Order: sequence, then structure tokens, then C-alpha cells
Amino acid sequence: MAMVCLSDFEAYAKKYLPKFAWDFFAAGADECSTRDENILAYKRIRFRPRMLRDVSMLDTRTKILGTEISFPVGIAPTGFHQLAWPNGEKSTARAAKAMGTCYIASTYSTCSLEEIAAAAPGGFRWFQLYIHRNRAVSQHLVQQAETLGFQGLVLTADLPYTGKRRDDIRNGFRLPPHMKLKNLEGAFEVCEMIPFFHCLLDSSLTWDDIHWLRSLTHLPIIIKGILTKEDAELAVRHGAQGIIVSNHGGRQLDGVPATIDALGEVVEAVQDRVEVYLDGGIRKGSDVLKALALGAKCVFIGRPALWGLAYKGEEGLQDVLRILHEEFRLSMALAGCASVSEIGRHLVQFSKL
Repeated sequence: MAMVCLSDFEAYAKKYLPKFAWDFFAAGADECSTRDENILAYKRIRFRPRMLRDVSMLDTRTKILGTEISFPVGIAPTGFHQLAWPNGEKSTARAAKAMGTCYIASTYSTCSLEEIAAAAPGGFRWFQLYIHRNRAVSQHLVQQAETLGFQGLVLTADLPYTGKRRDDIRNGFRLPPHMKLKNLEGAFEVCEMIPFFHCLLDSSLTWDDIHWLRSLTHLPIIIKGILTKEDAELAVRHGAQGIIVSNHGGRQLDGVPATIDALGEVVEAVQDRVEVYLDGGIRKGSDVLKALALGAKCVFIGRPALWGLAYKGEEGLQDVLRILHEEFRLSMALAGCASVSEIGRHLVQFSKL
């Protein structure tokens, strides 16, 4: 079967992954309204393409926090990549490097930070951090990431507790015995996964703790999980250098806006003082173009990266990124944009339907 679009990889992953793994990756919170709305919201945005513009030479490159990437799509932090492919996050890191883009490695990786760094030397990587009640563990991970050459620190702000993901509860989800949370090995006794999260996450976290985090590292801090202008302004005030508009793939509070619908409010609030990125619902190159038109500097893909891994590991993930890249180039050209710098709000309108 030819893999033509991202939904082909989704269908493959659903067919061949073990049910408990597919359910874990696919899960949204409660009725999955926000998870599904992340995708549906793009269908309400229409293009206003411009004609007779020279698009014979197309440049999809951009920079995030000063580092150039080949096109404005990176890999969002997701956990447990070995559920999708035996080499797990090592394959993810290699694919990101091969495609010239950014990979955000999760605290809950099934490969260690050292293994990820060694798998793709010189790759562009950020580290996503959950802050645990045992702050010493989080401090060690931050300092380890900086030592290993990670170039940014992504603080997830929307997970003081885990959302209610019904299929995980029904399945009694836990990692298979041969898989470990490598970054936390020896720090905690990990048994049932859902109680594990509730027990370990620091739900007392506030904006004041950003100062503590900044004292640990010279890395730029990007805050992930922002959906409102109020929190966007607080992020800027507390020294964040980037914001990821995210609702955790619809896995936390069900009923919040799709990220593409929340993007404009955040972009307007920060007024170019920090870079704004987005994750959630990206399934086509035209979705990337819409997000950039509404003010995102770059988007990050979560579930589609896992589908690529499930298909053929590193090669499959490269295929996913390559398809998105080609679709993005084509969408740019058909909309009349020869470079990323020409993409702007003038390019889109919201459907009246």
C-alpha cells in the first residue's frame, strides 16, 4: 500500500499496534471532544490565495530561537516511543536530524537522554520537563539535558494531574515489563501508570517556580500548554522565550478550544515579544500553512510521529515528515507564497458555516 498522506499511517498504526498501545496513543480525555476538535477546527479556515506570483523557487526554511530548520514542523514531546517501535526515541531523534528539524524529547521517554543524544549527534533537540514532587529529580534532568547539548527546555504547564482517559483505565494501562522510563530509572518505583502520574507530579507548581527553573539552567525556557491571553502575558512576564499553544492533544481538560482557535488570542497578547508555536491537529501541509498564517512560528506533530514510527521506525517517521514537507511546499505555492516570510494573516479567513 502506498503511503500518500498522514491518515494512511494512522490506519496502519491502528491495524498493527497492540490495542492497549493504540488506545494509549489515541486517547483523549473524557468524551474526546477537544481531541477531535483540534482536527475539525482546521476545516473552518479558508484560504485567500494570491495569483500570478513568482513561485518558481520555494524556500520553506525558518528559524526557531535562532536555529534554522528545513521547514516549520517539529516533533512534539510524546512518551513511550518503544510502544510504537523497538528503538523508540533513538529512531525519533535520527529521523528529526535527517529531516533537519527539531525534536522535543519527553521526560517520559523509554530511551534515556544519553541514548537520544548519542543516537543523533548534532541534532536539534529540546527537552520537555514535567516537574515532580521530588524537585531534585527534575533538577538533575534539566542539568543533564543541558550537559548533553539539548538546546531548549520545554516546561509542560497543563498537567498538575492527568486527565481522565477512559480507555487507559479500562485497559489497566501500564508499560510492558521490558520497557522502562529510562530518565526516571532508580528515582521512583513505577507500577500502575495512572496512579504513578498522580503520585509524582507536583500539583503545587505556580508561575513563581519559573524563577527556580531559570536558576538551574542557561537554556531558553519554552512553556507548553498555554491557551489564553492571560497566561501568555504571564509567560512573557516570567521570562519565557517561547510559548507552545497546546491542549495536550485533547488529553487533559476536555472542552477547551482547539489549539488553532486559541492561537490568535495568544499571538495578539505577546505582540512578538516571544515566539509562539502550536501543536494539536496538524494532519496536512495546508494545516501548517494555516497555523503560520495565524501567527505560529512553527508547529509540532505528536500522534502522526508515532504512526510513522509504528510503520517503519526511523524510515517511517521520515516518510511522515517528508509528506508534510511536500504538502506544505505545494500549499505555499498554490497560495502564492515563495517563502515562509510571505505567509501572513491576509492568507486566511474563517468560514461562515
